Amino acid sequence: MEQTYTVITGASSGIGRAAALAFARRGHHLIVCARREEGLRSLREEIAGACPGVDVAVLTADLSVPEEVYRFYEATRAYSLRLWINSAGFGDYGAVAGGSPEKYEAMIRLNVSAVTVLSTLFARDYRDRDGAQLINISSAGGYTIVPNAVVYCATKFYVSAFTEGLARELKTSGALLRAKVLAPSVTRTGFGQAATGDAGYDYDRRFEKYHTVEEMAGFLMDLYDGGETVGIVDRQTFAFGRTAPRFPYAGGASDGPVLS
Repeated sequence: MEQTYTVITGASSGIGRAAALAFARRGHHLIVCARREEGLRSLREEIAGACPGVDVAVLTADLSVPEEVYRFYEATRAYSLRLWINSAGFGDYGAVAGGSPEKYEAMIRLNVSAVTVLSTLFARDYRDRDGAQLINISSAGGYTIVPNAVVYCATKFYVSAFTEGLARELKTSGALLRAKVLAPSVTRTGFGQAATGDAGYDYDRRFEKYHTVEEMAGFLMDLYDGGETVGIVDRQTFAFGRTAPRFPYAGGASDGPVLS
């Protein structure tokens, strides 16, 4: 039987790392990617101890750099893939007028451009692979604009809309590949520290409730196993649910491609 791999970007920490551990426990061979090789090697060692039969390939790349995105994808061509998870991303807290254009540019390159390029390449190569899935990590802020996170939410609105549209496109065309989107709410990761620049960012002090990365990895596995397109956490109740695509779709027979 052909040995297939699951690709996870942003795997050195947070949801990406927890997802890698969860899929490894299920026996998935992995290709893990992040900027920090040390974190990836630590992850590989942990998986080797817990799941000795699982192969873990480590590929480093800064996916906010366009050339690195294409180089990374080319490196994955040496493997046969079954699942691609785009988890790499970062955010920023604060008013747009007081924000850093340079940071916003980097955020857009990582959260939007890299996700688009990698999803497009994977869809092109695996659209007719039975059982193949693409899962992009969005946010509850990819369906609701959150104060002081406007640019981040805008990037995640893109991820949600792009993935939902791709899912519909694949299904309509008869492709075997399925595209899905996971939309977490507050999850205890390094996100808060990176978004604020505060190394002492305290989730317990700032939020009455949040999910752990292990819980979020469980939701991701549930989405992977289910037939729905969207897995989303309710921002008020923190309940997780799977749903059909949520954005309106002009997909009727009389609808043309013209936009204005």
